[in-house]
Amino acid sequence: MPETIPRLMRAAAQRFGDAPAIEDADVTLSFTGLAAAADAAARAFISSGITPGDRVAIWAPNMWEWVVAALGLQSAGAALVPLNTRYKGREAAHILQRSGAVALVTVNGFLGHDYVSMLRATGEALPALRDIVVLRGEAPRGAVGWYPFLARAAEVTRADSATRALAVGPDDLSDVLFTSGTTGHPKGVMCGHGQTMRAFRAWSEVVGLRAGDRYLIVNPFFHAFGYKAGWLAALMMGATVLPHPVFDAASVLARIPRDRVTMLPGPPALFQAFLAHPELDAHDLSSLRLAVTGAAVIPVQLIVDMRARLGFDTVITGYGLTEASGVVSMCRHDDDPETIARSCGRALPETEVRVVGAGGGALPPGAPGEVVVRGYNVMQGYLGDPEATTEAIDAEGWLHTGDIGVLDARGYLRITDRKKDLFIVGGFNAYPAEIEATMLRHPGVVEVAVVGAPDERLGEVGVAFVVRRGELSRDALLGWCREEMANFKVPRRVVWLDALPRNALGKVTKFRLREAAEASS
Repeated sequence: MPETIPRLMRAAAQRFGDAPAIEDADVTLSFTGLAAAADAAARAFISSGITPGDRVAIWAPNMWEWVVAALGLQSAGAALVPLNTRYKGREAAHILQRSGAVALVTVNGFLGHDYVSMLRATGEALPALRDIVVLRGEAPRGAVGWYPFLARAAEVTRADSATRALAVGPDDLSDVLFTSGTTGHPKGVMCGHGQTMRAFRAWSEVVGLRAGDRYLIVNPFFHAFGYKAGWLAALMMGATVLPHPVFDAASVLARIPRDRVTMLPGPPALFQAFLAHPELDAHDLSSLRLAVTGAAVIPVQLIVDMRARLGFDTVITGYGLTEASGVVSMCRHDDDPETIARSCGRALPETEVRVVGAGGGALPPGAPGEVVVRGYNVMQGYLGDPEATTEAIDAEGWLHTGDIGVLDARGYLRITDRKKDLFIVGGFNAYPAEIEATMLRHPGVVEVAVVGAPDERLGEVGVAFVVRRGELSRDALLGWCREEMANFKVPRRVVWLDALPRNALGKVTKFRLREAAEASS
């Protein structure tokens, strides 16, 4: 397996040739065609002044152009910085600032959004940003459309782009994926080409992805699940990518027989939506072969139903985090439903997972402690934040995940709690500190504490405990939140308090708020 993504692209073209690499509406690209399109994009990026080590952001939904742009910028030696399509302008601007992105690749018109206008409306300074490329929709003033951008490729020879692509090494950055911490500030996780390739080759082999699979990717490309375990894994193994921009149970069910889908990963909420759909039995799901899920507590019955009612031959669960390249542990295809539902599997091959106590020593099977990870999948560090990097990765190379778990005698991991405050909404990590920092900008909010509470459909949702100023209403506050943050971050409930509960040191006692949120859910 090649050690870099540009070399993988070339190898895939040689191995799989005219087989379909991507099918997106009326566009089909073979593996050979994808390599050619990516090379044209790389030459356009080089012509635009992109140099090795630059960062280029993509803010767009799942579409074939996303993959071409990503492969192109990586072949030009740049690192990919994906942006969540649910972000508002201020959230996107913050990540563009932190990453120092020199170019932004985006769209106009997705779900009615004009991302460039949203960004410009913030008034935030983006001194590093030189180029804005619009993949689909009208390019506003100061931006360039996708095809005029590609016309710049004529200024660079294929020999020069090949030289640039082959100069990319396994330790060079493939991407910087931003994840939030408990301080509320997103941190850029730096991963190299070599570790990305190695981790998701192992992932692909464990799950059983193979040439000829038809991979419907509902997980967003801006997330490691849709990017690394998605189109990149498909490129490695010779599967066909079927991008799906917005999840809707009815539309996905209709695509399964029409597009002969064999591979369909997603969070548990996706499969629960299928099973609850009134027209489930009207669809031919016989092509389905392989599912991968995780990111939430999973009922055993869901695994049973995915096999019996949805027809999957293989259902695999796992556990990962961005700081570990997106994958830490996985179940195996022959594990029983109880193991698959109740555990996150065992460590990725040639990596280590431990559960440690307060002093850092390994705990025996069955004892709860913090989950730590060591191996090639651990990030290079946080971009521009050596202090946070040192806090996350100790002197012996162990990444401290902040999650509390238990290992059994077989080495299978079960996550039992979170040392960090994050909660997971339909597969997306939501960080209370980040949400609280945003809500405190509202003039009617004096204090706020956000916790996660169980939700039957989404796994967890946010509950905001707010000390308000004046006659602020729930609807007014949540409407403001929907304008200021991605919808998965927006609390589903608001509880008004005269004061937040605090301990003797003055710290908010969030465990009491969690108890209250759970009791009322």
